[in-house]
Parts: sequence; structure tokens; C-alpha cells
Amino acid sequence: MKKLILILLFHSFLFANSSILIINSYHKGYEWSDNIISGLEESLYKYNNIDTNILYMDSKRITSKEYYQTLKKLYRIQLERRKYDLVIAVDRFAYDFVLENYSELFTDEKILAIGLEKYSKKKAKEYNLENKVSVILEKRDLESNVKLMKTLSPSLKKIYVINDKSINGSHTEPQILNLIKDFSKDYEMIYLRENSLNDLINKFDKKIENSAALFIRFYKNKNGKLNKNSEIARFIKNAKIPIYITDSLFIKKGATGGKIIDLKKLGNSSAQLALSLLEGSSPKILISDDFELQLDAKKLEEFILPAMAINQEYKIVNKRETFFDKHRDAIEIIFRVSPLFVLLVIGLIYNIYKRKIIEVKLRERIYFDKVLLNAIDSPIFWQDKNGFIVNSNEIFCSTMNIKADEINGKKLSSFSANKNIKTILEVLENYQENKNYELIHYNVKNEKRIFLIKQETFHDKTSDMQGFVTILTDITSQKKEELQKQRDRQFIIQQSKLAEIGEIFSSIAHQWKSPLVEITAIAQEIFYSNKAHNKELKEDESFVSDIMTQVHYMTDTINNFQKFILPSNSKNLFLVDIAIKEMLEIVSHNLKYNNIDISVEIEKNTNCEILGYKNEFMQSFLNIVNNAKEQLLNTNYKNREIHIKLFNQNSSLCIEIEDNAGGIEESNQMKVFKPYYTTKKEGHGIGLYMSKMIIEDKMGGTISVKNSDDGAKFVICLDQKL
Repeated sequence: MKKLILILLFHSFLFANSSILIINSYHKGYEWSDNIISGLEESLYKYNNIDTNILYMDSKRITSKEYYQTLKKLYRIQLERRKYDLVIAVDRFAYDFVLENYSELFTDEKILAIGLEKYSKKKAKEYNLENKVSVILEKRDLESNVKLMKTLSPSLKKIYVINDKSINGSHTEPQILNLIKDFSKDYEMIYLRENSLNDLINKFDKKIENSAALFIRFYKNKNGKLNKNSEIARFIKNAKIPIYITDSLFIKKGATGGKIIDLKKLGNSSAQLALSLLEGSSPKILISDDFELQLDAKKLEEFILPAMAINQEYKIVNKRETFFDKHRDAIEIIFRVSPLFVLLVIGLIYNIYKRKIIEVKLRERIYFDKVLLNAIDSPIFWQDKNGFIVNSNEIFCSTMNIKADEINGKKLSSFSANKNIKTILEVLENYQENKNYELIHYNVKNEKRIFLIKQETFHDKTSDMQGFVTILTDITSQKKEELQKQRDRQFIIQQSKLAEIGEIFSSIAHQWKSPLVEITAIAQEIFYSNKAHNKELKEDESFVSDIMTQVHYMTDTINNFQKFILPSNSKNLFLVDIAIKEMLEIVSHNLKYNNIDISVEIEKNTNCEILGYKNEFMQSFLNIVNNAKEQLLNTNYKNREIHIKLFNQNSSLCIEIEDNAGGIEESNQMKVFKPYYTTKKEGHGIGLYMSKMIIEDKMGGTISVKNSDDGAKFVICLDQKL
């Protein structure tokens, strides 16, 4: 038991946050693919941290190029913001679709193809995907089925092989032709591929002596019309000769039997290969060995076929049970207790009469309690004084990913392998009534939920039962609101500080402008006075021109900074490259003084227009540049660089700010955007936090940081969808 728990915990860690996309060639309800997917889900759902998503192509009914083009556009929208670790293609249509559109729909996902009867490495190589493709081939065991016919029907002379005109049928045809070649000396082998389903029905609605049929597939007529599974099953059931099959679709629907591929087991095997690929194993090309010999008891009886002649393991389906088989246990009990039977009947009649009244009342009470319990939104469960589960509501079972009939009557500790229940046990072990205990829970979609645990004692006087009621109240929304309020308070405080700084600077700027005007006037007065006296006119003119140039530069700098420091009142369209240029003009002298070389690269045809807050964006950008400058001051004076790059990605504009200051320690990369976190002695830890608030909360973008070869690289992405 401990070993099993360790294995499950290991796999939970290994596959944490893994995601799988399943693309089904056909529609939901198509039995062949549904059985495979059922086997996949049965194995994959054991791991709570593996997220699966299924897309249906419906290629049985629609196969036009226009449909696939439309489907590709739809999938591109659906998959635009999703990244998967593995793509599973069920059957050939899905596999071909994935290969042909991989570059547009996916990035680096591995591919697992299931249900193919033929694999071409050359085709995968055409799309440069030979190192990403794994395959489980569904190779039908035709030879074993012919040998089975020979064992059950020694007088067999004629064998019909039934296949359709589909592409899958073409993939199986070489195997069929080899089969006909191998057995043509012993039997008359007749290959039926051109007929319609009605032709087959008419052909086999009468008995044909010493004959049998091997059914490969017949899902489409030669005119392309799709045959329903129910129609095919009716044909197989009503045929007057034994019909053997190669997969499990029709084993309980009229087929005599066969060495069949168990489609659900094929799904289980595919899931194991999928897990292996998620672990990092290299691509594999495997042939399915999920075969099982099954025979239909009714058909064996109908055609007088001796199953005892088979010298290997087999399974009988549709077996008719005798009355003794159905009631074997009851009959044995009756014979054993027959001496006491009369006395028991009398006692039971009296007991039933008494219990009937109590049961009616109890049933009403149980029904009422169940309705009331399940109407409550919070997960609730009862334990008796010994810790055994008395009852629980539906939301508790669904939250803990466990069935009610599995948990009732058992202790929580019996399910310690379930990480959610293990967390509850740890909290309840230290529970005290005067404290608030919070439980962190992750559902099957790996979404974080926070529950407040409250436990009360109860005493049912009717049954004299005592125990504890535990209630889990979902406080996730309240926690999010508290966190958001805290962020908003910090943002308002900082905005208030910036506003105060803006007002102070506006006042200073106003005071500075008056002396600048005076300087201009004095210079002009000296110039014109000297001009009147014809004193060194050319030198004075140059001197005054230099003064005027510097005054204009100072005035423009003050005006630009006044515009920058003021907060934006509403969203406006602006060009990010222009905003960056204006920002760099303000800080250019500081960077130049510290010998920092700054460069801006804009990819060709980049759309730099954004709807947002220009000044706030400039503030965020300035925070990042200043951080880079501070780090560069600790490096070699002759090699200080900041490189800025603008480019479009999907529907976003991305700005990269990269320095060569050595980078950020890996342990600090997740902390740099947190409020009040700083590595500087006199730092406040608010700059990058404010940048994150502005970019993500106010402008709806993203901001991230990672280390490059020589330093740190900050990436800002802003959505350009208007």
C-alpha cells in the first residue's frame, strides 16, 4: 500500500500541470473512436494534474477541403492561447490534419497517432516531424481469424473477405491480399469490396453451405454513402453464414466472434505510451497487441460450432444462463435452512409489518436530509466519534474527487493517497475552535480554491449517535477581493505620491521659466546695445545664439517632463516607439553621463499603435530602464549597453528591454514584481511593482523577466485588438 501511494505521489509530481489535446477524426457518439477515447480517459483521469481536451473533426460525414480549411481557422482561434505538451490524433484523418497544419496550430508539442493501419516515416519527414511522431498501429490479426474458422468449421470451403472503398480500407488491402494468397490453396477466397451494404444483405440472407465471412469493415458504400453502425450490426446479426470480426465493435451485436482488437484496451495502452512521452521518452512506433479471442454463445448454437475444439483461452459473450445459474445461491441457502424456514417466515411477516411503518417515516426523513444536504453550496461531511464517515453531500464528493459510496462508512485516513483529503487530515489534526483554519485546494483543472474549515460536535438523541460535522466554506472570492483591495490601496498611494511630485515639479517649472525669460531678454539687450555701438557684432551674435539655443533646450525639457509626470485621464491611441523616443530624450544625458550605450531596434512592418495610457506606459518603461542603469553602474565602465527591441507577436506588440549587467539571481526572478521587494540598500521596492500594476491591471498586457546570455531581459506585451 505504501509503495502504491509513493508511486501515485511521484506521478502527481511528474505530470504536474501537464496538458493533452485529443483530436478525434470522427463525431462524438461514433462507437469505434469513443471506445478508444474511453480507454484513454480511464487511464489518464487517475492523474489529477493532467488536463485533457477533446476536439471532434466529424470526418466520417464531411471531408471537403473547404471544411478542413474552416476547421483549421476555428482550431487556430481555440488554440491561440493554449499550449499543450502532447497532441493525440485518433485515426488517420486527425493525424493527417495535425501533420499538415502543425506549423500554424502548434509550437513544440509531441504527436501520438492511434488507430492507424499504416505509418509512413517519409510523410512525417516531409513536415520535419519525424522526431516528434509516435504511433500505435492497429494491425488486424486476419490470419488467426481464418485459423479460428478452420477450427470451428473443419468442412469450410469458401471464405468471403468484406472490406470497403475508404482510404483506411486501402491501407488494409495489402494485408488482405497476402491473406488470400496464403490460403487460396485451401479455400475459395472471395474478396468483396465494390458492393453496397444492401448487396451484402441480399447476398447473405440465405444459407451458403460450408461458407463463412471475415468482416474487416464496411462503413461506406462505393458511392460514398456512410452506413450506420446499427445498420451494419443488423446485417451481421441476420446473415445466414457465420461472420467473424477483427475489432470489438460488433462482438455482442451478432458476430460469431473472432480474434479481435479490444478498442478500450487499445486506449489504455495508448494512455501508457502518452504518459511515457510526457516523462520525456523518445518517439516510438508500436503495433498494438491488445487482442482477445471472443465467441458469441448464441451464434455458436445457431451454426452448431464446437467451442471446445479451441485449444487456447477464449471468452464467451451472450451466454444464456439457466434458472439454476441465476438463482444458485438462493437455492443452496433454501436447502440448508429449510428446517427453520417456516419459523422464519412467520417471524419475518410480523417484522415486515412493523418495519414497514418505520421505513416509510425513515425514508421520508432520509430524503429530506439528502435534499437539504445537497442544497448547501459548501462541502460538508459527518464523522462519528470514532472517525468513521456517516454521510457527506454531493459537493464534498465532487470537490474531493471521490464517490459517496466509496467514502461512507470509512475513515478519512483510508484515503490519504488523495492529496485533497490528506490536506484536510493535516488541518483537522491541529484544529482548535477559537482559530480560523484555511484549506488550500486544487480541483481537476488545477484551479486554486481556498476553504475555511469549521467543525462542530453533534448528538442525535434518536439514534444516540455522536460525532463531528465539518463544513468547508469557499472564501476564494473574498481572498481575491482582499488582495485586490490591498493592491488598489498601494496603487492609489503611489499615484497620489506621483501626483504630488507632479504638482511640485509644475510649480518649480513655472518658477524656472521666469528666469529663463529674463536670461533671454538680457542676452538680446546686450546684443542690440552692442550692435548700436558696432562692437564685435559677429562674436556677440554667435554668443547670443548659443544662449538662446540652450534656453530653448531647457524650456523644451521642462515642458516634456511636465507632460510626462501628469497622469492620463483616459485611454488614447499612441505610438509606443514615439513614446519610448520621448522618454529616452528625457534621460539621455543621464545615460550618456554614465557611459551607457542605448539602442532601439524595430522589426520591419511592426505595428506600434496601442490603445492605452501613454504617460503611465512611459513611467513603467522608465522604471525598467532605471533599474538596468543602476545594475550597469556596477559593471565595467567601457561596456554598458541597453538594447530595446519592438516586434509584433500574434495580436500583440512586444517590447524587449535587455541589458548586459549580469542578470538577476534565479531565486529573485519571481520576487522582483512584488511590492516593497528590493535588493538595493536605499531602494523602496515599488518601481517594478507599479510597472506590473500599470501594464497588467490598467492596460491589460503582460510583463515578465528572464535572464539572457549577458544580463536581464524584461518583456512587455500589449494587446492590439481594438
